[in-house]
Amino acid sequence: MAEGMANETGILLESGTNELELLEFVVGKQHYGINVAKISELCPYQEPTLVPNSHEYIEGIFMPRDRIITVIDLAKALGITPSSDTSQDMYIITNFNRLHTAFHVQQVLGIHRVSWEDIAKPDSTISRNGEGIATGITKINNKIIIVLDFEKIVTEVNPETGLKLSEIEAMGERSRHDCPILLAEDSPLLLEMLKKCLSKAGYTHLIPTTNGLEAWNILDRMMKDGGVVGQDIALVITDIEMPQMDGHHLTKKIKTDPRFNGLPVVIFSSLVNDEMKRKGEALGVDAQLSKPEIGRLVHQLDMLLS
Repeated sequence: MAEGMANETGILLESGTNELELLEFVVGKQHYGINVAKISELCPYQEPTLVPNSHEYIEGIFMPRDRIITVIDLAKALGITPSSDTSQDMYIITNFNRLHTAFHVQQVLGIHRVSWEDIAKPDSTISRNGEGIATGITKINNKIIIVLDFEKIVTEVNPETGLKLSEIEAMGERSRHDCPILLAEDSPLLLEMLKKCLSKAGYTHLIPTTNGLEAWNILDRMMKDGGVVGQDIALVITDIEMPQMDGHHLTKKIKTDPRFNGLPVVIFSSLVNDEMKRKGEALGVDAQLSKPEIGRLVHQLDMLLS
């Protein structure tokens, strides 16, 4: 289990420290990373059962214990030719967006404790028009490690796991709200979908940012320029996983700064599980919702901003 892996390395993360546990693994010859918080367990590779007419990334299914889990061939998703030697191959079984998915990788190397400050945001040459698959880049032991956007891969395989504008359309006609809402979301694809969905729901005064540090700098500058909570900024919606500064650290800075008294913070993340909820509660967050439940997010905004 991922929790056991963390304990073996002595890694115990407190809330709001702006750190993560990064599992390093190999696909082809490149080193990649995934947040341990996304992992439910690691399994040795076993040949999966083929599923006819499935997405090209799907290698098949397998059944550890009594659960059927879809296997995604990460090499194929990344356009990489894997080694023919499968002796060290592993399944990284993830749990986010309320889905269990197995990612087939060539080798798992270990866990590192990393600060989000040391994870750089990919520039536009790597992540053009939101099409890139990297959410961050860092260097550990002289190796470049690319942090992958696993949510985007899963959404490509099954679009139903993404944010759905249809949930908002089903609400019918809604009145327009001019409350300024700041969004902190590092995935360009999800940020655009979030803006579309919230605008359709009537929340049209949106301030988009791509990580917690950018969000904090805007909020800090706003207050230094004489901004007023409720007037110049009414609410913050933040993801958890983000380069430079994560959502928990952003929440901690807002909730411990008297300038932002009364400013609601909502966490909207694929990582909202029991452990993450406890961390969010300890930081004083006002609501925590799991992606892709955009309808529930809008209802929560209606209550907090009424």
